[in-house]
Amino acid sequence: MAPRKRSGRGISFIFCCFRSSDHPEITYRLRNDSSFALQTMEPALPMPPVEELDVMFTELVDELDLTDKHREAMFALPAEKKWQIYCSKKKDQEENKGATSWPEFYIDQLNSMAARKSLIALEKEDEEERNKTIESLKTALRTKPMRFVTRFIDLDGLSCILNFLKSMDYETAESRIHTSLIGCIKALMNNSLGRAHVLAHSESINVIAQSLSTENIKTKVAVLEIMGAVCLVPGGHKKVLEAMLHYQKYASERTRFQTLINDLDKSTGRYRDEVSLKTAIMSFINAVLSQGAGVESLDFRLHLRYEFLMLGIQPVIDKLREHENSTLDRHLDFFEMLRNEDELEFAKRFELVHIDTKSATQMFELTRKRLTHTEAYPHFMSILHHCLQMPYKRSGNTVQYWLLLDRIVQQIVIQSDKGQDPDATPLENFNIKNVVRMLVNENEVKQWKEQAEKMRKEHTELQQKLEKKERECDAKAQEKEEMMQTLNKMKEKLEKESSEHKQVKQQVADLTAQLHEMSRRAICAAGPGGPPLPPGAPGGPLPSPAPGSLLPPPPPPPPPGGCPPPPPPPPPPPGGPPPPPGPPPLDGVMPPPGAPLGLALKKKSIPQPTNALKSFNWSKLPENKLAGTVWTDIDDAKVFKILDLEDLERTFSAYQRQQDFFVNGNSRQKEDVIDDTLSSRHKVKELSVIDGRRAQNCNILLSRLKLSNEEIKRAILTMDEQEDLPKDMLEQLLKFVPEKGDIDLLEEHKHELDRMAKADRFLFEMSRINHYQQRLQSLYFKKKFAERVAEVKPKVEAIRAGSKAVLQSSSLQQLLEVVLAFGNYMNKGQRGNAFGFKISSLNKIADTKSSIDKNITLLHYLITIVEKKYPKVLRLHEELRDIPQAAKVNMTELEKEINTLRSGLRAVETELDFQKSQVQQTGDKFVSVVSQFITLASFSFSDVEDLLMEAKELFSKAVKHFGEDTDKMQPDEFFGIFDQFLQAVTEAKQENENMRRRKEEEERRARMEAQLKEQRERERKARKAKESGEEGGEFDDLVSALRSGEVFDKDLSKLKRNRKRITNQLADSGRERPVTKLNF
Repeated sequence: MAPRKRSGRGISFIFCCFRSSDHPEITYRLRNDSSFALQTMEPALPMPPVEELDVMFTELVDELDLTDKHREAMFALPAEKKWQIYCSKKKDQEENKGATSWPEFYIDQLNSMAARKSLIALEKEDEEERNKTIESLKTALRTKPMRFVTRFIDLDGLSCILNFLKSMDYETAESRIHTSLIGCIKALMNNSLGRAHVLAHSESINVIAQSLSTENIKTKVAVLEIMGAVCLVPGGHKKVLEAMLHYQKYASERTRFQTLINDLDKSTGRYRDEVSLKTAIMSFINAVLSQGAGVESLDFRLHLRYEFLMLGIQPVIDKLREHENSTLDRHLDFFEMLRNEDELEFAKRFELVHIDTKSATQMFELTRKRLTHTEAYPHFMSILHHCLQMPYKRSGNTVQYWLLLDRIVQQIVIQSDKGQDPDATPLENFNIKNVVRMLVNENEVKQWKEQAEKMRKEHTELQQKLEKKERECDAKAQEKEEMMQTLNKMKEKLEKESSEHKQVKQQVADLTAQLHEMSRRAICAAGPGGPPLPPGAPGGPLPSPAPGSLLPPPPPPPPPGGCPPPPPPPPPPPGGPPPPPGPPPLDGVMPPPGAPLGLALKKKSIPQPTNALKSFNWSKLPENKLAGTVWTDIDDAKVFKILDLEDLERTFSAYQRQQDFFVNGNSRQKEDVIDDTLSSRHKVKELSVIDGRRAQNCNILLSRLKLSNEEIKRAILTMDEQEDLPKDMLEQLLKFVPEKGDIDLLEEHKHELDRMAKADRFLFEMSRINHYQQRLQSLYFKKKFAERVAEVKPKVEAIRAGSKAVLQSSSLQQLLEVVLAFGNYMNKGQRGNAFGFKISSLNKIADTKSSIDKNITLLHYLITIVEKKYPKVLRLHEELRDIPQAAKVNMTELEKEINTLRSGLRAVETELDFQKSQVQQTGDKFVSVVSQFITLASFSFSDVEDLLMEAKELFSKAVKHFGEDTDKMQPDEFFGIFDQFLQAVTEAKQENENMRRRKEEEERRARMEAQLKEQRERERKARKAKESGEEGGEFDDLVSALRSGEVFDKDLSKLKRNRKRITNQLADSGRERPVTKLNF
């Protein structure tokens, strides 16, 4: 299609002159030239009413992206002109029908070209074709309606262009394709919406800057013009500096502007007479120096200009004068005059006319004089002193230290009062204002730190207390909520049972009345004259036994049903006298069970240590197993006479202290006396009789618990009313229940309670609590009960809900009907003619492949048929939404969890019965708390059991419903079949959708290819007219003004007026560098 020429419609977008001191702004105007007048034409359609025309004309103007000022100008036109413009635009749109679908085609083409990357394998025609496509996109972005640009932005077309720029190889980067891609971005920025989109993109300017690495001069010029123009847009200056910093890393340059100065200085080969690139570079440099923060800040301009001066731009500028190009000279003049003005203003700070920034001596002297007799002078001397101490090696990387110091000083100079850096600095989060504020008063900061630390500790303590209270409140609130729920359920159950009781009572009353009535009728029927029944006959009187008879009483009458009563137990045999008692045991000691009669073990005489010793954890052999063993021949009493028991006592004393084992006895005794005397002055020796590893682990637990023994004891007695013991700590406490061996050892040393180690004392005090272990287990079960019920109940509910779902799902039944029909139709012989199938067959549907396309299975086909013929079946996932959860439940594990709850509840009830029989200590609330808990927990557990019974019945019904074996089928297997089938259905539906989209995409591409071929011919015919008559957009006008130097006209004329004054002042000061001659 031929590109639409905006000039032919009388509307152009140009960059207007710059006024006053404001930034250049992009505006619009109607040309007054006769060559751009509206064509005289007669609209084919009659003009509508004014109100309708205004609505239509408003839609048209919205597409032109005009400012308010020029919108008013357009709306001020006469109605006939409006209708003429509207008809002209609509005619173009009719000719270009389908334009709104083009962005998709261009984006596809860009992506495919980026994927190929290399041009090596392409022929000349292919390269030309690719370039034409990109040029066509550039033309479309300039000339198509506003909706084309909007659609291109919405489809993320900018990212496609940037990805192409990032992925192109060397050949592509040096070709015309590279230049055309940059032109596409430039065309997009001609539109205010497109320009905002480019500037808002996170990496657009960075990727554009990367194109400076090419040797293609046209590409470089286009990049520099775009970046120079971006400097003039609000917010764009810093983006450009960041982009140059990015390019420095990308190109591995020493500084960010190194490439620009190198290109500016090149004068051989293709660069010999290349003035356009040098003009573009100078216009970019002037834009960087004079825009952004440089508009107001002298320090910032000096900072940036110093970078260029250090790279040697001044000799290059002198050499560029040889080109004698007026546009280039204009940019050179602006650079020189702005530099002279800034240096003169800077020198005034020191009451001078010029400062030689190349002389280290002069700069040092000026700094020294400025700081002498000030509070800053000692710090200045300290800086110099430490600079002398900084390491320096020619071959090392010590230059990085100076680089860091340089950047810190730069930040001090250029950062604003708010700590904002107008430059793209490598020092992130470095706020000078905050640093200075911190150094104002170190003592004050120290005091504030101490106070802050104190407040932090108080805050931590308060936070801990608050958390503790919150835990208590949460626990109480949860208990209250559970209690209310349980009470409501109990109330409902009681009302139900009461009504049932009334019904049963009424039935009993009715039956009793009937029984009395029947008895009365029977008596009346028998009458007084009836024959008496013989004794012993059924219903007759029983014969009474004779007095003194030894006969046993008669057996009771047989129960209803005719079953005889069980026989009476046999009488005991005629009893003889009891067996005579055995001989009395020797020494009055009863021999152990299993020991031979008449043999007794004598009590051993074992010497006792004077101090407590470490315990020896052995396993004693029971006395009833000693007979016939080696132990009957062993007498350890002989050993006690040989052993040095004092040495043994010292070596394995329970008091923890270090002694040298390998010393002679006398010196060791003396050292022990001295050590004991000295150590007794400092601390009391600790007594530890339990195992060392166990004691260490116990100490770790107590340190984490952060409670005293008394607080722990109180928490256990009150069943942790204050929520001091978390569940995880209770679980750990159960691992450190005092064992019988520990209790026996600790009881022996209870008189040394104050000297016991921390772990020993804890175990001793806990052992004093009656049934400590059972209390702890009950408390742990109480805290975990609600959590365990909450874990079990959803599993039971899942089985219950899943069973209901498969029983009640009409969609599932319909689907099974369709699958049965498929199977009977596809199968022959014995495999066909089925009345049903096992549900596991559902997951075998996908195994049947299509003979046309192996990627299509019977499941894909089934879903297609269902979507067309049985749309209600599509609700299958909704109806079976509970199946995935039910498939995760293992019945064996579930019953195991419920049995654990049942046994735990019984253990707590047993302990409650025991505690009720004991005398309650002061502060012991076990009975009251646990009684209440048992009442609520028993009801909650019975509720879970009822739900489980109902779930099992429903599950059994569901399994039978599908013809499966209830004895073999488990919930996870049964529901797992349906879950797997539902997942397969979901995947197959998505694959069907993907295949449908691919087919539609192929058809769409074919249509777009046809449209493109149809329009190519028009574009070739209109290309010449476009090149000669096409106008630039607003961003082009901005670039043009920057290239010609018009953007600097205001500043340049101001500097011209001061030229003579500056020259005279510099001549009087005898400055080293003469003022460069300016060409006007």
